[in-house]
Amino acid sequence: MTPYDPDPSAPGLGPGGDRLVTAAADGEDRAVEAALRPKDLAEFIGQERVREQLSLVLQAARQRGATPDHVLLSGPPGLGKTTLSMIIAAEMNAPIRITSGPAIQHAGDLAAILSSLTEGEVLFLDEIHRMSRPAEEMLYMAMEDFRVDVIVGKGPGATAIPLELPPFTLVGATTRAGLLPPPLRDRFGFTGHMEFYAPAELERVLHRSARLLDLDIDPAGAAEIAGRSRGTPRIANRLLRRVRDYAQVKHDGRITPEIAAQALDVYEVDGRGLDRLDRAVLDVLLRLFGGGPVGLSTLAVAVGEESETVEEVAEPFLVREGLLARTPRGRIATAAAWQHLGLTPPAAPPGPRPPLPAQQDLFGLPGGPPAEG
Repeated sequence: MTPYDPDPSAPGLGPGGDRLVTAAADGEDRAVEAALRPKDLAEFIGQERVREQLSLVLQAARQRGATPDHVLLSGPPGLGKTTLSMIIAAEMNAPIRITSGPAIQHAGDLAAILSSLTEGEVLFLDEIHRMSRPAEEMLYMAMEDFRVDVIVGKGPGATAIPLELPPFTLVGATTRAGLLPPPLRDRFGFTGHMEFYAPAELERVLHRSARLLDLDIDPAGAAEIAGRSRGTPRIANRLLRRVRDYAQVKHDGRITPEIAAQALDVYEVDGRGLDRLDRAVLDVLLRLFGGGPVGLSTLAVAVGEESETVEEVAEPFLVREGLLARTPRGRIATAAAWQHLGLTPPAAPPGPRPPLPAQQDLFGLPGGPPAEG
């Protein structure tokens, strides 16, 4: 079996070699999301609990005539954290400033942004867990007291100049809430965790997107796409655009379940949302290693990828789907993985070697060890 060798021009990969089923956003996704993004909470689909709780926070702030508490949104990418931040600004009729944690590597970067905020403005900080530690410490005081101390000069002559800030609302988004230090996490007045979408919710998302894109989609066609979207609206919208292309070129433009299935087969996204990388990991694990256990580095070498790629890109969805499990001894495939690839598991995995009988030497001869002479 040949190792998995990703080809940027392969149909299963998006522009620049990105996977079609990745939840990360590229330039095209951002442009389309801007057109498809709901403008208020009533139009936002899914995340019922977070939406209800956030609605109470915003309504109470409007009644008091005050800025809302700082908001932390956590969860996997592609579920609507950026959209909710824009909705918060729209609901409060306030401007929004968008930046990200990796872009703030010095306290001075954050001070420049905070000092230019206007009263009531929403500051959206994506991937907030990747912000530098000096900037984090400056953010503590800014969130709690609406004040920052700007250090002027170096060494013994350095002077701290206090800078008062207008009241603002910080909306932080993170895919790894556990990496946030407790002092920062505790300063958020509201924390919402975004969950993966159910297929029925994704169907509603697809029907809304198809209506905005002026597409003719059959309800069963939307269900076919939703079932392969990994519970993520961003992926669902991306697959919808690729199915639209196929239906436009190969057929009359109407998206039926048969056309949707044909299109996604062309892009190598199977019925459960697995792409070529996912299936390559499972195929190697099952065919070469009998279902495991096998170490991560060995598995990565067998599919021709880096260990980080297998661990962070392929494994999370395979584990969530119950196709792969992580154990202290290594990765193992589940019964569902054998069934999904149409393979038959071994009758009985080899067990440990039975111990030797009491009166038997290492060569299987009776009599035990020779007498000392």
